[in-house]
Amino acid sequence: MKKNNKYYDASKAHHTPWGFTNPEPSLRKAGDLKRWQDQRKKQGLPKPPQAGYEQFIQQWWQAADLSGDHDSIWWLGHASILLRLGGRYVLIDPVLSSRASPVNFYGPKRKTPPPLTVQQLPTIDVVLISHNHYDHLDRLTISELTKRFRGITFVVPLGLKQWFSHYPAKRVVELDWWDSFTLDTTTFYATPARHWSMRTPWDHNHSLWCGWVIHHPELRFYFTGDTGYSERLVEIGTRLGPFDIAALPIGAYAPRWFMQEKHMDPQHSVRLYQQLNQPRVIPMHWGVFELADESLDEPPQQLMQALSDAGLEQHNFDLMKIGQRLDVKCVPNE
Repeated sequence: MKKNNKYYDASKAHHTPWGFTNPEPSLRKAGDLKRWQDQRKKQGLPKPPQAGYEQFIQQWWQAADLSGDHDSIWWLGHASILLRLGGRYVLIDPVLSSRASPVNFYGPKRKTPPPLTVQQLPTIDVVLISHNHYDHLDRLTISELTKRFRGITFVVPLGLKQWFSHYPAKRVVELDWWDSFTLDTTTFYATPARHWSMRTPWDHNHSLWCGWVIHHPELRFYFTGDTGYSERLVEIGTRLGPFDIAALPIGAYAPRWFMQEKHMDPQHSVRLYQQLNQPRVIPMHWGVFELADESLDEPPQQLMQALSDAGLEQHNFDLMKIGQRLDVKCVPNE
């Protein structure tokens, strides 16, 4: 195999001469992917929401209201998040087109509409990308963003800067795990995650994957990115917390025997929430794309069950509608 990792650092466990890897051992076996695909097809999964897609949209979607100037966070569906901090706007993993796919006629189609369009966005200062999968790095959304906002800064994990050379993106900053980038009073940290990367059959794990921590005078925010559960996630809280608000994934977990290595389920999110000293939580990575076997309406049900099983009748999980805003009201960090 040809060595292709110009970022290779032998002192780092997630680096290899050929790309990147998870330090945790893999539990998957040869043939597991086909086994899952065969079971999924045989069982006709995923099933529609219990009350149907239209009712699901009515219950879990609203148009985004960007009015006002106070610090706020909007969940835009799946893993897309918009933050307004001190008058600056930060986008994380924006996916606002109709499919999570390299083509516009095939691949996972969104079941709930985006709560806004790129044309409705305010001036975006920074875009954070966690990894290169199509449900997190969307070609059409990035194209529209770079055409509209020429001064935008993209902050991405190692190996992903080259991808942006096809777009009018003037500033792209690459970070390894634990590296940081500061803009005015805000610092962005790339944090470990247990996942993988690939956009074509020829670039498996050639670029890194990560989560993000944002330190702002009024907020400490943690976005896990796509990740399976790992004790390394707890270390993020130890090193960069405590967090005021965290975005934790609760979807794309079924079947657990196949998905748990790369995606957290609601039970894992509740466990991590406790280990992070119970910050306010935006549950994410659900409600838009049918990427796994659970129905769209199952993750919030499973989350409530997981909280009950953990004895957490009082908790800080905010089950938000797609497009809903969470106002940032917290004591400034010392």
